[in-house]
Amino acid sequence: MTNEQIYGKLLPIIKIYLPEDVSENEITPDKDLTGELNINSAHLVDVVLDVEDEFDVAFENTDMENLRTINDAIAIIKEKLK
Repeated sequence: MTNEQIYGKLLPIIKIYLPEDVSENEITPDKDLTGELNINSAHLVDVVLDVEDEFDVAFENTDMENLRTINDAIAIIKEKLK
C-alpha cells in the first residue's frame, strides 16, 4: 500500500475528530495532530482505534509515543503492514 493510499484512508478518520475551530483544509501530512490540528488526547486514542480497525493493525505503546503527525501514522502503518 502506498503512502497516498494510506493517507486517503486516514483523512476521513482524522476529519471526524477535528474540533470545530479547525478546518479540514488545514490537514496536511506534516501537521502535528495534537499541537496544530488541536485533536485532544482522548480523541487521539479514538483515532488510533479507528486506524487499527481500518488497517487491521495493532499500535503498541512505543507507536503511540512516536505518533505526532499524519506522516508518523503513515510510517507506523506501513511498518505494521509489512
